[in-house]
Amino acid sequence: MQPLETDQLEQQLDALLSRYQTLRDENKQLRSSESSLQDERSKLLEKNELATGKIEAMIIRLKAMESK
Repeated sequence: MQPLETDQLEQQLDALLSRYQTLRDENKQLRSSESSLQDERSKLLEKNELATGKIEAMIIRLKAMESK
C-alpha cells in the first residue's frame, strides 16, 4: 500500500470509529429515556385506574341517591 492510501484509510477508520462512538452514546441515552418514559407511563396508568375507580364509585353513589 502506498502512504497516501494508508493515510486515507486511517482517516476513514478514525471517522468511522468516531461515528460509532457517537451512535453508541446516543443509543445509550435513548435507552435511558425509553426506560424513564416507560416508568412514567406505568405510573400514569396506575393513576388513571385509580381515578376511574373513584369516578365509578361516585357514579354508583349518585345513582343510589337518585333512587331514594
